[in-house]
Amino acid sequence: MNIMNDPNLWVICALVFVLGLLVGVFLTAGGRKKWKTRYNAEIDRRKELERAHQEREQNWANQEREWRERDSLRGAAARGGPTSRDIDGDGVRDSADRRPTDDRRA
Repeated sequence: MNIMNDPNLWVICALVFVLGLLVGVFLTAGGRKKWKTRYNAEIDRRKELERAHQEREQNWANQEREWRERDSLRGAAARGGPTSRDIDGDGVRDSADRRPTDDRRA
C-alpha cells in the first residue's frame, strides 16, 4: 500500500486542515478588535505617555529651579545679608547683641 494513494490519509489531512481553519476563525472572530482600532488605541496611549513624561520633566525643572533659588538664598544668608550687620565690630551680629553699641555680649 502506497502512502500517497491511501484515501484514509487524504481524508485525515483534509479533516485536520478544516479543523485548523475552524479553530483559527473562532480564535480571531468576535471579541477581538480590528487591527486599525488597536493601532489607533496604541497611538493614543503613546501620546498620553509622552504628555505625562513632558509634564514630569516640566515639574522636575520647576522643582530644580526652586531648589537652586533656595540654595542661593541660603548661601546669601550664610554669607551675611542686611540683617547680619555688626556696627560695633566685635564679631557678633547686632541682632545677637542686646545693645549694638555695648561691648559686652548679651
